[in-house]
Amino acid sequence: MERTTKSRNILGLNSPRIEQIAIPFQDFIKAESFSGILLISFMLIALAWANSPWAASYESLWQTHISVAVGGFKLDKPLLLWINDGLMAVFFFVVGLEIKRELLVGELSTLRQALFPIFAAVGGMIAPALIFLLFNLNGPGEGGWGIPMATDIAFALGILALLGKRAPLPLKVFLTAVAIVDDIGAVLVIALFYTEQIVWSYLGIAAVVFLILVLFSRFGVRKPFPYALLGLVLWVAFLKSGVHATIAGVLLAMTIPASTRINRKGFLERTRKYLDEFEHEGIRDGSPFTTKKQRALLQGVEDCTHGVEAPLQRLEHSLHPWVAYFIMPVFALANAGVNLRTNILAALANPVTLGIIVGLVVGKQVGVTFMSWLVTRLGLSRKANGVTWKQIYGASMLAGIGFTMSLFISNLAFTDPVMLSNAKVGILAASFLSAGLGWVVLSKNGHSHDEGAEQEVP
Repeated sequence: MERTTKSRNILGLNSPRIEQIAIPFQDFIKAESFSGILLISFMLIALAWANSPWAASYESLWQTHISVAVGGFKLDKPLLLWINDGLMAVFFFVVGLEIKRELLVGELSTLRQALFPIFAAVGGMIAPALIFLLFNLNGPGEGGWGIPMATDIAFALGILALLGKRAPLPLKVFLTAVAIVDDIGAVLVIALFYTEQIVWSYLGIAAVVFLILVLFSRFGVRKPFPYALLGLVLWVAFLKSGVHATIAGVLLAMTIPASTRINRKGFLERTRKYLDEFEHEGIRDGSPFTTKKQRALLQGVEDCTHGVEAPLQRLEHSLHPWVAYFIMPVFALANAGVNLRTNILAALANPVTLGIIVGLVVGKQVGVTFMSWLVTRLGLSRKANGVTWKQIYGASMLAGIGFTMSLFISNLAFTDPVMLSNAKVGILAASFLSAGLGWVVLSKNGHSHDEGAEQEVP
């Protein structure tokens, strides 16, 4: 109880205790799974386009400059950066909403429950980073150590979806929780280690705007427009501060209210009263129009509907399809195009490429599986019933699908086009290898009853 109260205070929530705000997990899985399949499709389109006779058009499209000016203020960026800095800020906003939800009512809401995926995720971040540094320590590619730390939840869940019943729901919950902890780590890494120069005046503006947003949440402002307006200011301030602008999306998400204005019992009582009055108000047969009183009653029903749903839940539900079915595929299309026709063997032998491949494919397996075993061995937590250690191992392979976040961090780590290209080759190769290996292991050992006795570590 103490931890929950503390979490609510940190995240800017109000008393009384938060209502249950988690969206149905199966709907989330379905959306993420289809998103992963869509992501793979757009990645293949990008690769085909970048290696076709029309490759020049692929490069020129993303370098098309787009300007936005308001008075004396002007932003002029190529389309690629509008996607990576702008659209991906919305992606990070939704990631922030998912993180907040998990901390409040999900797999990360209690310490003992959360320790299993937290240990697994931390191991899955540290081991790949160390392996990458073994290949690149003191070399020109050393700054890319954050690239193999990432896990692409949509891509990984897309593979699990193709496995059907061989991937039980608790395994999907585990992998999702690992990916969300991984996202928290990625956000911290981006903020702390991939910021070259800080413009403190703009960072100060961002701090003031964030404080106002926290006060909005504290005093019960629930309409999305004030948050959207100040969120835009926060994004511009971070863009100009030197800290990557996508961090603004996560911070904005932390201020979105997660409490309901009325409880479920109150909602049912009020709406039934409004509907009864609506029915008894009467209306002339055949008329398509409602009376003035009926319009007021309908407004009351609408207000009740908004009051029983937390703004966090409503925004996550509304924005998730846009992120899953538009923003992530567009990001993949813009960033996954790598020219594989020249020097592919040299790229595969490059320390950056090797560090990413071994880090994601081997490091994730070792880190996730070992730390999962360690936390249970220490008695701090336990894996979910119905999930076997072979399935945990298969999930650790799928965690090596870095793709979206790995591509994102590679754009921050490298400005040299050759090194960036090598990094992308490593990410794509590692993601395909991890997906294939995870598929094979879970296909053969996907049924939880195969190891019914193997529920606890001896």
